[in-house]
Amino acid sequence: MTRSSVQGEDTDEGAADAPERAQTVRGDGDNGVDGAKDEPEGAALGAEGGTGEGTGDGTAGEPDAPRPRRRRRVLRWTAVVLAVVLAGTAGAGYLYYEHLNDNIKQDALNLGDNKVAKPTPNAAGQTPLNILVIGSDARDSEENQQLGGARETFGSTPLADVQMLVHLSADRSNMSVVSMPRDTLLEIPRCTDPDDGEVYPASEGRVMTNQSLGHGGPGCTVATWQELTGIHIDHFVMVDFAGVVSMADAVGGVPVCVDANIHSRDAGGHGSGLKLEKGTHPVKGEQALQWLRTRYGFEDGSDLARAKAQHMYLNAMVRVLRENATLSSPNRLRRLAEEATEALTVDPDLDSVKKLYDLSDELRKVKPERITMTTMPNRYVGARVEPTEDAEQLFRLVREDIALDGKDAKKKPDAEPEPPADPAAPDDEIAVQVRNGTRTDELGTAPGRANTVSGLLVDRGFTKAVADPSVLPSEDRTVIRYPSADLEGDARRVAKSLGVPASSVKRSTDVSGVTLVVGADWREDTAYRAPESDDRTPESAEALNGADDSACMHVNPAFTWS
Repeated sequence: MTRSSVQGEDTDEGAADAPERAQTVRGDGDNGVDGAKDEPEGAALGAEGGTGEGTGDGTAGEPDAPRPRRRRRVLRWTAVVLAVVLAGTAGAGYLYYEHLNDNIKQDALNLGDNKVAKPTPNAAGQTPLNILVIGSDARDSEENQQLGGARETFGSTPLADVQMLVHLSADRSNMSVVSMPRDTLLEIPRCTDPDDGEVYPASEGRVMTNQSLGHGGPGCTVATWQELTGIHIDHFVMVDFAGVVSMADAVGGVPVCVDANIHSRDAGGHGSGLKLEKGTHPVKGEQALQWLRTRYGFEDGSDLARAKAQHMYLNAMVRVLRENATLSSPNRLRRLAEEATEALTVDPDLDSVKKLYDLSDELRKVKPERITMTTMPNRYVGARVEPTEDAEQLFRLVREDIALDGKDAKKKPDAEPEPPADPAAPDDEIAVQVRNGTRTDELGTAPGRANTVSGLLVDRGFTKAVADPSVLPSEDRTVIRYPSADLEGDARRVAKSLGVPASSVKRSTDVSGVTLVVGADWREDTAYRAPESDDRTPESAEALNGADDSACMHVNPAFTWS
């Protein structure tokens, strides 16, 4: 598949709806990212898959010919998207090892102002690991240009069209993957480029999430995720178009399934060009990229259907890697390691083959049956989507390290959080704003709750507690926010006095002081009772188990052939 063969798909950039709707939006140039840029998104998706592929490739590829057994072992990891942890086996000569290290580009991890705290270790002292995988539609090389779209897009601002959060549990028993649709509407925070100090202002209102990459780099995409989810992100791995094509052959093909003949091309030339007969087929190289970026022809033609196809592909790749892909040629592996490392951009803590291998070693501890791939629950807003209440439920499960497959062993109580660096002030010196956030989609705001709870605090010695009737947010659960580390102790003290759990105390730049929002879980009474947690993965997340080899993409009848 040449880049020209998929140019038409640019049109599919925006619409999460049917192809026709997408074409209309396409013409709009919504948010200035439509048109030819649109297509890249799909390709980015391809990159996403490529990320996974790359890992397997490179890792195996780095070592010299003499270490085939270890190479095969490395390729058995279950690191899904992070098969990107490619050049892990340090069997090659020192100079070649350093050469591969030099290939790997790096960028700052987080360009935002808000630094989300790391999760509290469990009783065994273990902490989870969160890696954001980004597929970039960058067209800054001839190879990427051929794969990525129209010539006029060469050198243009890249989009983060693929965004997947990979969560490795603290005990390394399970892995959760959350994809965010590229056209999700959200607010991008202010980001500052550490190299030249350039400040990218926060977005004015909501824009498509894929624009975050243009606000200083992948570190702004990380900042955007952290603002939305409250999840601390430890690393990011970003790949481009060329990565998926150059690395796909390493595993000898990935089996994918369609329930009818498919040709992803409409009368207007839109589509990835993917052409497959009904059934299961191994795809590799450019055909793998076509699969990963196909929107026209799968289900309703939306970006959500494309994400489902990507999940199926990545699950299949994990299974292939564990079964030991046909990676027997040292020269081929070395070449692929070269290409794969050149396609990578990572944060400074992953800037070497050794570090990538160490990460992959952690990820491959998880068996496919304990990998759960999901899509962020969403609803349409015109041709775009926005997170739903179920999305927050999914984010909470990840924040609290709860397995999305529901197979968690009974966990030991979490260790007590470390004391704050700045202890709490005396109760009568702690200023607290109390807001009424009891409104829900079904129920109106419970009257007087801010006054009731602020009065309760005053009675308990917090004489500077006041109700703030000017803001009426909506919160499912009561939460206490604080803006900076010097107020963390004060916020925790307020929580303890009311019986609010420590997990509901959160740092946020949205407040200027300790702020208690009375949530829908406390609509009446003066005693707070934390609700029982519903730890089930929402059905709307469309969870796919990593061991499921029966999944098959439904083909839209308008894109079939006989």
